[in-house]
Amino acid sequence: MDNINKALERKEKILLGLKESSRRLIEFKKSKKTDLVVYRDGKIVRINPNDIKL
Repeated sequence: MDNINKALERKEKILLGLKESSRRLIEFKKSKKTDLVVYRDGKIVRINPNDIKL
């Protein structure tokens, strides 16, 4: 059981880190007034960071 708890804690920390890095990236793009470029449905798409809700 202890290993399962450690794995769950690690998973939560990783997910929190990913959310924080995404938030920082969006804030950076807003400050530079540049689009966020992502790969979606086989296409490269530009997204205005002001359209993303945090």
